[in-house]
Amino acid sequence: MSMKSCVRSLYGVGSERVRHSCDDSWIMENFSKKIDKYLYAMRFSDETLLDITKRFRAELTRGLGGDSNATASLKMLPTFVRSIPDGTEKGDFIALDLGGSAFRILRVKVSHENRQTVEMESETYDTPDEIMHGSGTRLFDHVAECLGNFMEKHKIKDKKLPVGFTFSFPCRQKKLDEGYLIKWTKRFKASGVEGADVVQLLNKAIEKRGDYEADIMAVVNDTVGTMMTCGFDDQRCEVGIIIGTGTNACYMEELRHIDLVEGDEGRMCVNTEWGAFGDDGSLEDLRTQFDIEIDRGSLNPGKQLFEKMISGMYMGELVRLILVKMARDGMLFEGRITPELLTKGTLQTKHISAMEKSKEGLIKAKEILSQLSLEPSEEDCTAVQHVGILAKKYNLHYFVYESVYTV
Repeated sequence: MSMKSCVRSLYGVGSERVRHSCDDSWIMENFSKKIDKYLYAMRFSDETLLDITKRFRAELTRGLGGDSNATASLKMLPTFVRSIPDGTEKGDFIALDLGGSAFRILRVKVSHENRQTVEMESETYDTPDEIMHGSGTRLFDHVAECLGNFMEKHKIKDKKLPVGFTFSFPCRQKKLDEGYLIKWTKRFKASGVEGADVVQLLNKAIEKRGDYEADIMAVVNDTVGTMMTCGFDDQRCEVGIIIGTGTNACYMEELRHIDLVEGDEGRMCVNTEWGAFGDDGSLEDLRTQFDIEIDRGSLNPGKQLFEKMISGMYMGELVRLILVKMARDGMLFEGRITPELLTKGTLQTKHISAMEKSKEGLIKAKEILSQLSLEPSEEDCTAVQHVGILAKKYNLHYFVYESVYTV
């Protein structure tokens, strides 16, 4: 059934009346409402969102408790960062940022001679799937090689600069310059790293090269790096939130509330690892069939369920699954389904973003859908654009409620 036929039958409008009285904008407006209704299960009421917040707060408390941490889905990891910057920091540093398919290296120079200045030079390096899914030795050799290339390019191989290592995966820490990987998340699955100190693995890879030295002073999560960067300019910043490839948050907590660390005086930054919210089954009544399918086809089924429900890494796959179901129900592409549309990963998050803009997006939608061997009509392209916007809107709604009303 074509989309226009679907609209006509849905609203009980005769073909003559549609042909003579209804323009395309009327048809699209009403079909958009049908899509809204079709995806209603993805939308939560304010009451449901407040209930999710209560469940989330309970998990935060369980994660902070010494007796309950082991079974809590939110591990509330102490970071041993005891304060935010006060703005007086200065020096010449290197920052490493490993957490996605792009590995970033920065040289940061902070001075206060006449006024506070921050100079940055950066390079981005690809991390191919074969490295993310290979051995841990190969992964850290890759990091060390990229760092060596960076130092060569910027002519600082003769310097032993302090290095901050942003490692965007859950680590258990006992001090600032060590981090034992608990588990891989997102696309990473390198062997031999879980349970090991990632600082030690990187130092070993650097020493094996022998062509430069680096002094790794700290390993932090990307949420902590985000909070510290903002805190350098505004000392009131005490929360760091990531909503990108994955999702996570950290915040400054009173030490007396953190049972996993000795002492009651002062504060410490806690890495919530909130992407794992729901891993204990607490979100089972809210997960849609699309959430379940995405999890089933992931590298880590049953893990990082909240992250899979809202983060950028899974947005393209979410929309692809919705389009498959809509096509099967005769709402898109005249019911036609191609092998490409049925193939996991053929629709990526960057494609959804490209389709968002009102006019350019429709051109992109036709181009992207054609690459999936579909023959989309103008109405199909508009509908797919609307699906992408709704999927992002619903997920963002979920995220904003949780972050604002919890942290």
